[in-house]
Amino acid sequence: MEQTRRRLARLRSEGLIDRITLPQAGRTRVGFPTAYGVQLASEWPELGGHRPSRTVSDPTAVRLKAGHTLTVTALAFLEDARRRGEMCQPLDWLTEVHHPIGSGEAVIPDALLYYKRGPADGDNGAMLRAFVEVDRATMGPERLGAKLPAYERLHRYIPTLPGRMPTLKEPALEAWRRRYPLFPRVLFVLDSTGPAGVETRISALHAGAGLLAPSRFLHDVPILAAPLADLLHHGPSAPLWRPVHNPDQRVPWTDSGHRQT
Repeated sequence: MEQTRRRLARLRSEGLIDRITLPQAGRTRVGFPTAYGVQLASEWPELGGHRPSRTVSDPTAVRLKAGHTLTVTALAFLEDARRRGEMCQPLDWLTEVHHPIGSGEAVIPDALLYYKRGPADGDNGAMLRAFVEVDRATMGPERLGAKLPAYERLHRYIPTLPGRMPTLKEPALEAWRRRYPLFPRVLFVLDSTGPAGVETRISALHAGAGLLAPSRFLHDVPILAAPLADLLHHGPSAPLWRPVHNPDQRVPWTDSGHRQT
């Protein structure tokens, strides 16, 4: 811990990060990149092709969005991978990755998670990707369910390239295929509510899925929800995630019964 503090202090002295204090989280200090830090980090190969949020370096936005829950959720996945001998490191948790869906709109999940199954020191094992939405019960259940149409739109969004027409050799492809071999699964982490609230919010997600137009989205993309308290107690790899299209089931997020890997 002391070594981490020293490294963060050095990054701050070099103008790469800054920090804020969260008054409602035991005065926890949260670090965030400065504009200069974002500029340098965007040149790392690990972050190639990922556009940062325009507010990632804004202290007010960090205070409103980051919160303690997002940090705790990330640590739950990182520690679970370490216990299981699998691969998930701090740079495998990217916050607010921008995904355009046309008309100036975008899908910006709270986090994009990379997770490699199998032995961390081995070459085999499936690479899993997930969009993570951390819900702190600050919006009504219906608004939570309304996030699904945006992800469905991202799943089918094909950008229009000026001056270029699709051909048989180069057909038009969905924008997400430039970043991911498969569309990431969508994980809703539910916090700041009791068991009844969790059921209400999962029901809203289930209803939102039922309102989607017929498409391959629900068939191809696992969409799962779980309470943060259960993740912290049992670990994210436990069979506690509930598919929003069948909320009576409970499955591991790493194997949701879909063909996706």
